[in-house]
Amino acid sequence: MELIETTLFLLLAVVVSGPIARMTRIALPLVQIALGAGIVLSTGHTVDLEPDIFFLLFLPPLLFLDGWRIPKEDLFRDKAIILELALGLVVFTIVGLGVLIWWMIPEMPWAMAFALAAILSPTDPIAVQAIAARTPIPKRLMHILEGESLLNDATGLTGMRLAIAAASTGVFVLTEAIGTFAWLALAGVATGVVVTWLISKAKAWVSRRWGEDVGAEILISLIIPFAAYLAAEELHASGILAAVAAGITMGFTERDGGKGQSLATTRVRRAAVWDAVQFAANGLIFVILGEQMPSILDRATDVVAGTSRPEVWWLAVYVFAIVATLAVLRFAWVWASLRLTLFRKRQKGPAPKVGLRLTAVMSLAGVRGAITLAGILTVPFVLADGTPMPARNLAIFLAAGVIIVSLVLATVALPRLLKGIELPPEPSHQREEDRGRVAAATAALRAIDDASHAMGEGTLNPDLYSEVGGRLMEFYRYRIETRTRTEDDDAEAARLADDVERALRLTGLNAERDELRRLARARQIDEETARKLIREIDLQELRYV
Repeated sequence: MELIETTLFLLLAVVVSGPIARMTRIALPLVQIALGAGIVLSTGHTVDLEPDIFFLLFLPPLLFLDGWRIPKEDLFRDKAIILELALGLVVFTIVGLGVLIWWMIPEMPWAMAFALAAILSPTDPIAVQAIAARTPIPKRLMHILEGESLLNDATGLTGMRLAIAAASTGVFVLTEAIGTFAWLALAGVATGVVVTWLISKAKAWVSRRWGEDVGAEILISLIIPFAAYLAAEELHASGILAAVAAGITMGFTERDGGKGQSLATTRVRRAAVWDAVQFAANGLIFVILGEQMPSILDRATDVVAGTSRPEVWWLAVYVFAIVATLAVLRFAWVWASLRLTLFRKRQKGPAPKVGLRLTAVMSLAGVRGAITLAGILTVPFVLADGTPMPARNLAIFLAAGVIIVSLVLATVALPRLLKGIELPPEPSHQREEDRGRVAAATAALRAIDDASHAMGEGTLNPDLYSEVGGRLMEFYRYRIETRTRTEDDDAEAARLADDVERALRLTGLNAERDELRRLARARQIDEETARKLIREIDLQELRYV
């Protein structure tokens, strides 16, 4: 019963964290951490999750969703700098930070030092988005950060897994580590792709023959990341990479689904469910971090008391030294990556200068968050011989401290640096959007024309079908006309007309909804009818928001 009550308190903290963050203008993760600490201090109850269970509950769905929703074209466009940050920077961070931790804390074995460095290497774009809510990060920069996080989650966690294995056995062989990493990566990716492809094909086959069950479709999408993760773990491959690959594969299967494509109702409801899952999972991780901070601090104090530096203030020295090292390593690597990749020009002439401000933004945006906490909590309690894992509690405290300090630092500095930031010009997608709308409208015209004639043949009133089809076709002809204007002034006027139409349609839809609610309150229409009509209006509104 205590576990259920504590879980409900954690969920309540996630719910109220949003309004508190908006009222206080404090970054959402920091609010959630504070609420978690408040819960444990007021109730005295903590949630002690087994590491493997914690890992399974939170990471697969979050990584799956990131892979599913990230724009694939943007991911491939900036693939060079993303790979440099996600792979090269991870290795650079593990080596540089691992050596520092091992040198700075003699009581921490080298394997644990490198494991801590590995789990501190992944970044968290969700925390960055929350911090930059008042000063939005430019779209291209955010896509680069998302792509980096998508890949460095897997590489950092895989590196931690190798280090923990070395810590447990006391043996590290480079060739075996490379072979193990290759198997973890290749088998993990292959498992995620195969599992998602098979489930998607089976689901589409059933839906074509016996219809689509919206609830079942949503549940299947929730099961896929866990299925991919568990299947990969059974093969001793990387479940993290399997979840990432499953998400990316899900995006491609949805885009190329053809006749097996899900219904519109399924997609709308599924998106809402996944939004709730993402919000709850990310929020719970930060609340749990705050909820465990008092006990983490107590255990770390006991650990440091038995070392060569028993003063408690050394904990703060360790945390700030790690944060500073992470910032320096990331700044150096980002500067080199931007200079070599992002600003590289195909045409002749001098390459643009890499601004220190842009480099600082990219460096500060490397905030540690949910993945770091989830990963460090999976460190086993004991070694292979049954003895306690050395410096485990200290490593957890240092990871938690780095998360909090990096969040506070980014909260203070990032919005200021983002104001007026200059990036290379992003390609405009307006012409692509116009071409897509024209092509879709042309296809709709042909389909409506054919269908209206086919439906009217052999009926007593064929003109009715032609009249209705003509009204619908007029809408599509207007769309084609406004999107095929070549003059800049005409195109700008067309876009202005679209904005005016959007505002007026939203006004009309709001009026419809208010009137339906008034009729329902007055019992002039029944509640079920009102709910149905309001849902239709809500779905129409989705086109304009």
